[in-house]
Amino acid sequence: MPADPAASVVRQGSTEPWHERLPIPPAEAMSAAQRAAAEALIAGPRKGVYGPFLPLLRTPQLLDRVAALGEQLRFHSSLETRVRELVTCAAARHTTNQFEWLMHAPLAIKAGVAESAIAALHAGARPKELAADEEIALDFAHELLRTHGVSEATYTAALTHFGETGVVELASLVGYFVMVCWIMNAAHTPAQPGAQGAPLKAFPL
Repeated sequence: MPADPAASVVRQGSTEPWHERLPIPPAEAMSAAQRAAAEALIAGPRKGVYGPFLPLLRTPQLLDRVAALGEQLRFHSSLETRVRELVTCAAARHTTNQFEWLMHAPLAIKAGVAESAIAALHAGARPKELAADEEIALDFAHELLRTHGVSEATYTAALTHFGETGVVELASLVGYFVMVCWIMNAAHTPAQPGAQGAPLKAFPL
């Protein structure tokens, strides 16, 4: 009996029987707009069609706009890569999204975030001994995620360190990654095949 390919992936969602709800459509079933959207992703900095763009292929115009926003926030931001990756991990942990966590936790460490900080986030704890800009960005992200706003003290600290542009980009980064995580959570989009690292456990831990 052939092995179930779903058994070898890190699943998103825990309902049974589990299945990826919106996988990539068969090539022969794609519309011209879907093929064009897929080809643009392959030609761009992502070099492939994966993650949230699998379910988003059902609406190619939305995919194009989501992809453009993500490219702006990831590849053209005023925020340092280290800060962006830490905040992305915070959003993935908040939503318990396996795809973004397993992709971005290694990228955060590679960018200079301490392994102990990523391990703390993975466990649902507040990281300690962060760099000053990481502390400010994580305070901002966590407060926004948990209270749907930021206090004057948190806003002032972020504004002083990152400026108005950085504050807007921080809030947008959090919103973007929560959005794509929610899409994948609803679609049961699993982590990439071969993704390394410990999957997230759902809250409460």
